[in-house]
Amino acid sequence: MPKRLTAYGGIDAVTHALESYVSVCATEFTQGQSREALRLLFKFLPRAYQLGEKDPQAREKVHYAATIAGMAFANAFLGICHSCAHKLGAAFHVPHGLANAALISHVIAYNACDAPFKQATFSQYHVPHAKAAYAELAESLGFAHTGDDEERKVIRLIEAVEALKCELDIPATVREIVGADKEGAYLAALDSLAENAFDDQCTGANPRYPLISDLRAIFLAAWSAPILPLTQLEAYKPLHH
Repeated sequence: MPKRLTAYGGIDAVTHALESYVSVCATEFTQGQSREALRLLFKFLPRAYQLGEKDPQAREKVHYAATIAGMAFANAFLGICHSCAHKLGAAFHVPHGLANAALISHVIAYNACDAPFKQATFSQYHVPHAKAAYAELAESLGFAHTGDDEERKVIRLIEAVEALKCELDIPATVREIVGADKEGAYLAALDSLAENAFDDQCTGANPRYPLISDLRAIFLAAWSAPILPLTQLEAYKPLHH
């Protein structure tokens, strides 16, 4: 498997695990799978990317992780990162895993709100708790530091995702992926991208049910400005009402 396919397929599996972990359909069964998939991917994906066939153990573990993450999201489903990535990929010919990579940290920051303007509705999802779930995930994966509050743990998770992307040579912005010469076309497409993403089948399982304008803001925020440094989630103003 070529290096770029390893990176894009691997980061897609990371996104599968992250989105299924906080999905409104997530359960104790699926969250354990999501956690284990992420543990394996953060540990072995950089090795599988850098060393390829020279490190068969790493490649084997990434295959296992991708399958475990697939089992998680087959039962818990995904969220708006995939909704947006589907439309970005179709409109601008961006490989699916790469499209997810460009959007996932922005989606984590958007979802980490326990008082959303609009709440997802599902019988097993009583109150918004994505922020706490992300914080729990950061702690279980070893990213949190002693004394971190919940918000800081979520930021640590975003930092870890962005560091992983860097190890895989994945650009931090959509602009770098699509090309600066496509800026006019991208900005002109924002409304249709957001509307189509809202109608995507993955949107209904997202822990924070979005407005179309929220999805537009995510697409816009992901275009040109890296999400880091991020000092507080409330500083991510485009996505808060």
